[in-house]
Amino acid sequence: MPLPRTFFAAFAFTAILHTAFASAMSTHHLFIGTYTRDGSKGIYSLQLDADTGALTAPAVAAETKNPSFLALSPDHRFLYAVSESEEMAAAFAVDPGTKRLTPLQTPQPAGGKAPCHLVVDRTGRTLVVANYHTGVVASLPILADGALGQPGSIIQHTGSSVNPDRQASPHVHSVTLSPDNRFVIVCDLGLDKIFTYRLDPAAATLAPADPAFVRTAPGAGPRHTAFSTDGRHLFAIAEMGNTLTCYAYDAATGALAPRDTQSTLPADFKGENTTAEVRVHPNGRFVYGSNRGHDSIAAYAFDAAAEKLVPLGITPVGGRGPRNFALSPDGRWLVAANQNSDSLTVFRVDPDTGRLTPTAATATISTPVCVLFAD
Repeated sequence: MPLPRTFFAAFAFTAILHTAFASAMSTHHLFIGTYTRDGSKGIYSLQLDADTGALTAPAVAAETKNPSFLALSPDHRFLYAVSESEEMAAAFAVDPGTKRLTPLQTPQPAGGKAPCHLVVDRTGRTLVVANYHTGVVASLPILADGALGQPGSIIQHTGSSVNPDRQASPHVHSVTLSPDNRFVIVCDLGLDKIFTYRLDPAAATLAPADPAFVRTAPGAGPRHTAFSTDGRHLFAIAEMGNTLTCYAYDAATGALAPRDTQSTLPADFKGENTTAEVRVHPNGRFVYGSNRGHDSIAAYAFDAAAEKLVPLGITPVGGRGPRNFALSPDGRWLVAANQNSDSLTVFRVDPDTGRLTPTAATATISTPVCVLFAD
């Protein structure tokens, strides 16, 4: 049976309350994940002024190797990081005042090689990790003290797709939690498939849903996904296809059905490009995706009734290689991590039109690749 409309109404109302609370804050705290091959120490912290968008100087929050993606527990007491060059997931305690990070244990094997993405379930009991090189999705229990236990599930993808250079084998690229905490959506760039797994948070296990996956366009290379604020749609950005697709989401089964696909690039662009991140504005009306090569953020209005994405424009990011970006909880700011220019750039977001305006606010960090608001 489909979930009642009251569930989705409650979900949307919670998002509105969170936005209203965040708007009263004077500063936002951010954690930045990096690659550590060119001088970075690991995870950095800094603040963004909620009125001006100005950034404070980044400070080292924890020294750790290649923390290229970060995730917070629901209560913000713990932070988890992958390490793309190690078979590890690292756990940290978060100091609520200073935001310094204290390692909780020796980094834990994550079930595969080169973890690249992770998510904590809404009960705070399970960490789900995407392992790119080996095509593995794994789930690990989170203990009462925030430390990680042995994997509850290790699922190996198999197969290939049409691009012999990048799709000769599976490459699990992201894990996204459904709004009701029942499913995990998994992008496999190597297989041109988006999988749905049932989640058991108490046991920290995953099991294939029915249907188990939806196919994307051949050679698209699905990378990251984000849910609409009402939980009825999913947006998937295709790294190789340079597209953003809207899917209708069945909350009862976890099934996905494609509804609309739009390019992330100008029609006259002829250069090389790969997409990276997709984010939904807290008010639910706008969706954003990043381009690496064109070095820009593409913006769309989302028409939920028509299930359509309406292009609003493409804004230069002010750096090179925007691998990741995030919107502040109040929806007023967008911070981009430009991997190839060692910079963070800040944009003012118009909540009525969705359009981005560059600001003079920047920060320098070696090879930033993940932006996480800690509000």
